[in-house]
Amino acid sequence: MAVAARTTNYCPFLNKQCVKTLSDGVVSGVCTLQPMTAGPVVCCPNRLYARDFEILRDVARIAFGPNIPIVAGRAPDVSNKPRIAVFGKGWGKELRLPNRGKTGGYFVDWVLAHLDSDGNLLGFVAVEVQSIDTTGNYREEREAHLRGEKDPPRSTAGFNWENVNKRILPQLIYKGHGLRQEPLCTKGLFFVCPTPVYSKISERLGGSLRPYPMQPGSLTILWYDLAPEINHGEPRALVPEGRLTTTIDQVALAFTAPSNLPPPQVYEKAIRDTLRQA
Repeated sequence: MAVAARTTNYCPFLNKQCVKTLSDGVVSGVCTLQPMTAGPVVCCPNRLYARDFEILRDVARIAFGPNIPIVAGRAPDVSNKPRIAVFGKGWGKELRLPNRGKTGGYFVDWVLAHLDSDGNLLGFVAVEVQSIDTTGNYREEREAHLRGEKDPPRSTAGFNWENVNKRILPQLIYKGHGLRQEPLCTKGLFFVCPTPVYSKISERLGGSLRPYPMQPGSLTILWYDLAPEINHGEPRALVPEGRLTTTIDQVALAFTAPSNLPPPQVYEKAIRDTLRQA
């Protein structure tokens, strides 16, 4: 299966051609990278959509209960039964949060709307899905895999963990506060990520997030990892590894609290060390 997917640029998780590209527009096809000292890390969010977007069904079960089918947001209703209408890429129109001044608004990746049998809106949750961006270059290793080489060169690619501080956490905090204003968003914001990303978030926040029940202004984090390989060339299963519900206030407080700082005088030491080497 892997060889066939490489030949056709096929993504088995979206069931269509890979949409991840390199800087020159060439299809990347890279959804995970494996560092020398650890297991594979998901670097494309589409890899998290395995089993026909099972993560959205997981969110729907947690937020609204079991056995409620999910359907595309604009799909006509023919069942006359309660359902979860999904808005997001490929399912329905993406929904934008209100503008923040003149800087524009944020899209949320997914909105899951709980409808009754008559199509009336009962409530909704928003879902953010994030993997991790890469640094360095994996082009040569990628091309070697495409040529079928058994011992491809190691790439220089790594992971941009600083995006946890610069982009992921600030966006979650902002979107969470925005959703708190919505009377029908009583279960808050959901965030889906790979296990290593959750580990970095927990480390950045000092491991101090207290659990809370779902409520307006809550943040529920679901983290997933790849199961061990069973059949060579077949995609590894995506398995849920943990879940934590806390509040946006807890995340914001931990993000800004001086509880995870480097030792005092590190800048002074760096300056003195550099001066001695001059």
